[in-house]
Amino acid sequence: MIKCHLSTLMGAKRLKIADVVRDAGINRNTVTRLYHETNNRIEYDTLEKLCKYLDCKIEDLLEIVEDAPSTDSD
Repeated sequence: MIKCHLSTLMGAKRLKIADVVRDAGINRNTVTRLYHETNNRIEYDTLEKLCKYLDCKIEDLLEIVEDAPSTDSD
């Protein structure tokens, strides 16, 4: 699973979604989905804009995490 740290990075810089939309030129729905981690994909140009705007590396924004083991017992 890939975890997006956009909300954490924005919080550290005290940025709002509207700030990122206005300043980075990214669609509001895209930023909102990344912020809430409800997206399924991200375009390379969006990734580049976010990294440049937040002055971070891709690995600061995205992280691969292991899926939690299932606790269901069938």
